[in-house]
Amino acid sequence: MLVKEILNSVKTALSFEFFPPKTEVGFDNIFQAVSDLMVLKPSYASVTYGAGGSTRDYTTNLVVRIQKEMGLTVISHLTCVGSTKDEIKSILEKNAESGIENILALRGDIPKDETVWKRPENGFDYAADLVSFIKKNYPHICIGVAGFPEGHPLTPNRLKEIEYLKAKVDAGADYIITQLFFDNRDFYDFCERCELAGIRVPVIAGIIPLTTRKGMIRMAQLAEGACFPAGLLRSVARAKNDEYFEEVGIRWAAEQLRNLIYNDVRGIHLYTLNSPRAIFKIFKSLGVKDASQF
Repeated sequence: MLVKEILNSVKTALSFEFFPPKTEVGFDNIFQAVSDLMVLKPSYASVTYGAGGSTRDYTTNLVVRIQKEMGLTVISHLTCVGSTKDEIKSILEKNAESGIENILALRGDIPKDETVWKRPENGFDYAADLVSFIKKNYPHICIGVAGFPEGHPLTPNRLKEIEYLKAKVDAGADYIITQLFFDNRDFYDFCERCELAGIRVPVIAGIIPLTTRKGMIRMAQLAEGACFPAGLLRSVARAKNDEYFEEVGIRWAAEQLRNLIYNDVRGIHLYTLNSPRAIFKIFKSLGVKDASQF
């Protein structure tokens, strides 16, 4: 099923994001995590793509297995980084053969050994170019793109940022999944700015639960520009250990979800980090057994 059809069929769609293993050893563990979370009745899931396409085959294999064995719609991430147009076309052809109809089109992160973005030879400059290529050659594919409520780390000009996002939508994107955020006001402001810019596709809120202090520090490093509200920082500062820290993070994420659901958002995308435990605790805190109660 196409994600755009799912978003039009439910009040608030719930989705989970997983990242593929770097080796065969962890594959079954991740698949088990996906299986465990099925009781929460997600509308769909997504599987990320390693830096420079490093987990390309594992991504495809995991997507195909989830769709085949669980009957769950899955989005396969696809990035411009490290791939030529011919390689992208080959990936899309293989996806089509495997029944993958949903793609999250991304430019991708700059390789660690580079300081500025360089277009791959015979590749794509921006995600909008990738979206346009997919829409032209594979019109049946449903395409999602990324949005940044707190601003794109490489685009400090917030006016240009929305222009770039609109370019992706105008090129054929069907929906937007946001980068993580911890203050819902940032998300609502982002949605309003999208509307003012003429962006009419569904905007899905990306939420991640904080579970350890070490994880929060790492998140701040990886998600450049991520803002941790003073109220959240004040609460985690009081945490005596990781057990208390996790309780604070779960409660904060649960309240974000409660507010988003109350305001009838089109979708909520939970970054699971391949760990069902935190997700189950969020639902317990919300007092709901699964997404059908949203």
